[in-house]
Amino acid sequence: QVQLVESGGGLVQAGGSLRLSCAASGRTFSGYTLAWFRQAPGKEREFVAAIRWSGGSTSYADSVKGRFTISRDNAKNTVLLQMNSLKPEDTAVYYCAAGFGILGATERWYEYWGQGTQVTVSA
Repeated sequence: QVQLVESGGGLVQAGGSLRLSCAASGRTFSGYTLAWFRQAPGKEREFVAAIRWSGGSTSYADSVKGRFTISRDNAKNTVLLQMNSLKPEDTAVYYCAAGFGILGATERWYEYWGQGTQVTVSA
């Protein structure tokens, strides 16, 4: 059974940094893409960043380019999201997701989802 477990969320002041982790288990993720999405109160869930498990190609939403970095540790089956220069508009629940054979921003392409971790950025 595939499990994606997020951690690392919390409260931070604007301009600060947080690092989110997603521990992936239950299968081999070769050929998969691991991604981060987020959902702010009253808004739809949106794409943040994605990384190919094999090869490491990445994709970012325009709103986080230059501030967020996605990476993976294949040995630990973990995907990281380093978030710098955080803004109040980054406040959201952040979700880890996994999908086979894609590197994209479309939510319905991802078949596995974690429970989410709250990130709150104060002004």
